[in-house]
Amino acid sequence: MRDAPPNTAPGSQTLARGLTALQLVADAPAGLTVQQVADGIGVHRTIAYRLLATLAQFRFVAKGEDGRYRPAAGLAVLGASFDRNVRQLSVPILRALADDLGTTVSLLVAEGDQQVAIAVIVPTQVAYQLAFHEGSRYPLDRGAAGIALLASLPPRPDERALVVSAREQGWVITHGEIEPNTYGLAVPVHRDPPSAPACINLISHREDVVVRGKDAVIKAAKELSAILN
Repeated sequence: MRDAPPNTAPGSQTLARGLTALQLVADAPAGLTVQQVADGIGVHRTIAYRLLATLAQFRFVAKGEDGRYRPAAGLAVLGASFDRNVRQLSVPILRALADDLGTTVSLLVAEGDQQVAIAVIVPTQVAYQLAFHEGSRYPLDRGAAGIALLASLPPRPDERALVVSAREQGWVITHGEIEPNTYGLAVPVHRDPPSAPACINLISHREDVVVRGKDAVIKAAKELSAILN
């Protein structure tokens, strides 16, 4: 069962359940039955059915012939409105970069005290790669991406030396800050306010892949900055 949001007020319980149902379906490309959604939320199937019917009415989910609910076109429209369609604009550059370097690349943005992955692209011609889910969240002060995002913000008291150097040189490499034995390279994507800070991130178990990819990631970040601005 998915954890409910903390401190949910009684008046917002239905909304919280509906959003949880939507997230469950969005995370299941193969689709979910009403009972699976009910189990995921922790409610009776009648409540789950009503939630899904409302989501279907707004075209966020659709019921297939097999009775399973899957993401629908309304989600694409909703997602395209996020931050001026930044994800869709970034994907071609990220795809070319991932295939060129043969490793996973991603676009992350700062949101409060967290970093959020809004696009994760794995290379198409490599049998095994590190990967993580779009929507994944991590502390803003950890990992190459978090440091690059902090470097895009005005200096803060007592910030890490890595943030200072990332701000000066325009890139940062870390090792094992989020996942053990994993190298990360991140380059800020410069954007005009009030857009949230963003960065391109590369991850690999191999240090040589990260070092070799630095110039390509810097170039990709400049290209994306020009597109977004």
